Amino acid sequence: MRKLSLLLAATCLIPVFPASTRAQVEIFGGYSYARPSLTYTDTVVDVPCPSTGCPTVEATAHPNLNGWELSGAYTRHWFGFAADFSGHYGSVHNASAHLNTYLFGPQVRLPGPISPFAHVLIGAAHESIGSGGTVGLQINPSSSNSFAAALGAGIDVKVAPFMSLRAIQLDYLVTRFRSSTQSQPRASIGLVLHF
Repeated sequence: MRKLSLLLAATCLIPVFPASTRAQVEIFGGYSYARPSLTYTDTVVDVPCPSTGCPTVEATAHPNLNGWELSGAYTRHWFGFAADFSGHYGSVHNASAHLNTYLFGPQVRLPGPISPFAHVLIGAAHESIGSGGTVGLQINPSSSNSFAAALGAGIDVKVAPFMSLRAIQLDYLVTRFRSSTQSQPRASIGLVLHF
C-alpha cells in the first residue's frame, strides 16, 4: 500500500514540473559559415615542363565557406547527447572546395526562454578540392577524410512553445588532414524545433 501511495503521489506531481525538466528532443537547421585551413597542390604550367613533368608546389588557403548545419539532441533536465552534421562550400583560386563534418557528443543546456548551451563533439570530416587554378598554376583535385572535433556554445531564444531561434552558435573546429592539425572557426544560426 505504501508503494502504491508513493507511485500515485509521484504521478500527480509530474505535471507540476515544467516541460524543460522532462526529456526533450530538439532539431536544429540553419545557415553555417566556416573558414577552414585547406592545403592543396599546384602544378606550375606557365613554363615548358621537363620530361619528368611540371613542378608542383604545396599551398594553404583560408577560404570563406558558406553552407548548412543540421543537428539533433536528446536532453533530459540539463544534460543530453547531440548529433551534428554540416556542409560548407566555396572555392579556392577558381577550384571548388567542400568541407563536411559528422560529429557526436555530450551537450549541456540551461533551460528557459533564453537557453544557453555548450557541447563537445567528436567525429569525422571530409574535405575535397576540385580542379581549377589561376594563370600559370593548376590546382590538382584532392579528397580526404579526417578526425574532427568541435568545442562550442550558443544561445537559443524561445519564440513559440515548440520553436526557438538559435541566435548564435560558435564552434572551435579541429581537423587532422594530411597528418597536421587545422583549427578553424564555425558559426551558425537558424531555427530549433522542440518535441
